[in-house]
Amino acid sequence: MYAQNGGPTPSSTTTWWRWGSPPRSGMRRLIAPWEYRHLRVFARVRIAAGIVLVGLGLITLVGGSLTAKAVGFAALFLVAAAGSFSLAAWELGIARCAAART
Repeated sequence: MYAQNGGPTPSSTTTWWRWGSPPRSGMRRLIAPWEYRHLRVFARVRIAAGIVLVGLGLITLVGGSLTAKAVGFAALFLVAAAGSFSLAAWELGIARCAAART
């Protein structure tokens, strides 16, 4: 198929530009390509969402008068905030490593 024009066959390292992002390795393959191109933006959005979730958790605790149901919902919000913060830190770490390589 590619021998007709006498050129070399395309490989995955030379055709990455067709898909919009360079080849990735390791855990970075878990991130969607459109998100990988804007890691710092998505990390900031996750940090903002985490701050909102912490605020919701605190409002739930205060508004619920520390009942068992309020503590449960607040714990749910705070666990989601911790997940959001950890994903943001992971994405910022990847972005920092990618910036150091270039």
